[in-house]
Amino acid sequence: MIVRQRTHWLKMLFIWRGSVLKKIITQLFIITIFSVAVYYFNGKIYDYKVKLNPTVFTLIGLALAIFMGFCNTASYDRFWEGRKLWGLLVIETRSLTRQILSFIPNISKEEKQEIVKLISAFCWSLNYQLRDKSETKPIKHLLSEEQFRQIQSKKFIPNIILGFISDWLNAQNKKGNIDTIVLTSMNHQLNQFSNISGGCERIYNTPLPFAYSVLLHRTVYLYCFWLPFGLLDSLDWMMPLIVLLISYTFIALDAIIQEIAEPFGEEENDLALNSICRTIEFSIFEQAEIPQGELKKPDSYFVD
Repeated sequence: MIVRQRTHWLKMLFIWRGSVLKKIITQLFIITIFSVAVYYFNGKIYDYKVKLNPTVFTLIGLALAIFMGFCNTASYDRFWEGRKLWGLLVIETRSLTRQILSFIPNISKEEKQEIVKLISAFCWSLNYQLRDKSETKPIKHLLSEEQFRQIQSKKFIPNIILGFISDWLNAQNKKGNIDTIVLTSMNHQLNQFSNISGGCERIYNTPLPFAYSVLLHRTVYLYCFWLPFGLLDSLDWMMPLIVLLISYTFIALDAIIQEIAEPFGEEENDLALNSICRTIEFSIFEQAEIPQGELKKPDSYFVD
């Protein structure tokens, strides 16, 4: 994800990174060339003059804008729900860490640090699962050798790590280090972890209906390629420029809808899961006094 400071309005016109322009520039170029050809041949296909009333495009454009607004809202809802789930994970990880550090006085600092590392491992493993990354080496330093061996053949690694944390809490309860009330509170935090994981999987496994995407995509491109014939007589030589502007608006919005509808990917406008995981790890490691490097903050922009 691109994280960028708000810049001057003039610079915003020429920003490339984070824009969908590089995805659609080929389509815009083809439509512009087509519009110039329509102008050059005066809207004729062989000897037949294609006459389309601009009013038709006004009506179609209005209907298309309404439908695109619906799809954009549906896509952004998915994006925002994903962000809220990960925001809740930030809160719950810090809360569970605080309870472990404060309410279990009879165990060593090193034991507490090991369980805090498991909390970080859960977050990173959920990140990798949502991004279809099967590697486990990046979280090896957060697990014991036995725990790392156990997750090697597993598919839903976040659930396995959640089980490690639960087993540790139950073991401390049996030893008398955690009373039942505190254990109940901590189990509530683990249930929240499970709910967050399930919510993210729901978004990941249930994309927008494909029929919506196909209908929107086809309608946008048909509209843009027929538009030159409707604007030729009223705009004359300005027609290719106006068609380019209208096409950019519709095609770019179509591309944005497709991009943010899958919020856990690694495109420039998807959620910054790596950044969120680094923030979680830094904050809970700081609570547990685990040595670590300096947390990197975005300067002008960074790509997650």
